[in-house]
Amino acid sequence: MKSWVESANSADTQFPLNNLPYGVFTTGDEDPRCGVAIGDMILDVAYLEEEGVIALDEDGDPMLDLPFWNEVMEAGRETWDALRARLIDLLAEDGDAVLRDDAAMRARALVPLADAEMHMPFVVSEYTDFYAGKQHAQNMGAILRGSPDLPANWLHIPIGYNGRASSVVVSGTDIHRPLGQSKAPDAEVPSFGPCKRLDIELEMGAIVGTSSEMGQPITVDQADDMIFGYVLLNDWSARDIQGWEYQPLGPFQGKAFGTTISPWIVTSAALAPFRTETPARDKELLPYLTESKPGLYDIALEVTMQPEGADKATTVAQTNYSRMYYSAAQQLCHHAVGGVPMNGGDLLGSGTISGPSKSEYGSLMELSWAGREPFTLDTGETRTFIEDGDTLTLKGAAKGDGYQIGFGDCEGKILPAITNFPAK
Repeated sequence: MKSWVESANSADTQFPLNNLPYGVFTTGDEDPRCGVAIGDMILDVAYLEEEGVIALDEDGDPMLDLPFWNEVMEAGRETWDALRARLIDLLAEDGDAVLRDDAAMRARALVPLADAEMHMPFVVSEYTDFYAGKQHAQNMGAILRGSPDLPANWLHIPIGYNGRASSVVVSGTDIHRPLGQSKAPDAEVPSFGPCKRLDIELEMGAIVGTSSEMGQPITVDQADDMIFGYVLLNDWSARDIQGWEYQPLGPFQGKAFGTTISPWIVTSAALAPFRTETPARDKELLPYLTESKPGLYDIALEVTMQPEGADKATTVAQTNYSRMYYSAAQQLCHHAVGGVPMNGGDLLGSGTISGPSKSEYGSLMELSWAGREPFTLDTGETRTFIEDGDTLTLKGAAKGDGYQIGFGDCEGKILPAITNFPAK
C-alpha cells in the first residue's frame, strides 16, 4: 500500500499504510489526543473528527475526543472497519484528496513522531496474564523442579492468573525495583528488602474491544472477533519474591509492581495477512477450544538490554509469537467459559514467549538458568538478572514483502528500590 506521506513508503518504517496503529500522544502543553502512526508522523484523528473529515457515529457524536481508544473499541467491528477504511482512503496516494490537497489542514493534522510524547493508548479494565508458551513452561519446570514435565492440566487449558490493571504502564515509564519478602533456601525465616532476582517476560498483549455478558460463554470465533488489537508486553517479574509467595495460590507481589506495554495498538485487521496456525497438539483439545482459522501471528520479537551509561544495547533474545501453544482467542474463550464477563479494555498477556534454542528464551530466568549461567553483554559486562540502571526493550514486527508492521518499542528502565521504607 502506497501513501502520499513519503516516509510511510520506506521498507524500514514500522508504520506503513498497511499498519495504521492507534495511540495517544501530546506535543508541548496540549492535552493527550488520539492519533494514528503513519511513517514518521502521527495523524491527529481527534482534530480530523473535529473538522468533520472523520465521522464514525451516525448521529454525529464525537468518538475520538477522549484521551483513550476505549470508546472506539467498545463500538465493535463495524466501526473498527469503517475507521480503518476511512484512514486508508485519506492517506493512500490515490485516495480522497481532502487532506492531501489542503496544506493548512495537512500541517495541522500531521505531527512529527519525534516531537511527540506517547501515553497509555487505552484504559485497562482488567489484566490477566497467561502461561501459554510450551518451551517456557518446560524450561521453568526444569529450573524449579528438576524436570521439564508439564503440569497435568497444561496441555488441556490455557493457564492464567488475574493481575493488576493499575500497574500497567506505557513504554518509557521507569520501574522501581520492588520490595518484598523472600526466603533463601538455607534460611529458617524470610527476609525483607529489594528484589535480588529482577526479570522480564517477553509477551504479546491482546486487547479486548467488545464485552461479553455475565454467565454467557463465548466461542473461540466470537473471542477472535472481540479482540481489537495487540501490543508488545513486558511482564516484569521479581523471581525471588515470587518463589516465596506463589504456593499455593500463585503469583502476587512478584508480578504486581509493573507491566509495560508498547505505545501503539496494532489492530487485528493490520495483522490479518500474518495469521499462522497454532502448533500440533500433544493431546487433543476439548471441542470448545477448537479454532476454525489460524489463531497466532508471525511476529518476529527481540529483547535488548542496555546498562546505564553504555552507548549501545545488546540483543539478548530473538523469537517469534508463533511459538505460543495457545492463541489469544483460545485464551479469551477459556477466560469467559465459566461465565465471567469480559470487558472492553481487558488486557490478556500471552505468557512468556520462548523458542527451543537458548537465543530464543524470553526471560532472564531462562537465559541465565536461574543465575547459574551468566551471559555477557556487548559491553563486556555480565548479567544473570537485571541491575539498577539497566534498560530493557522489547521490539516486534510482522514482516511482509517490502514492508513491516511494527508496534513501537516497549521500553523500561529499572530504578533503585525505595529505601526509606519503613520510615524510621
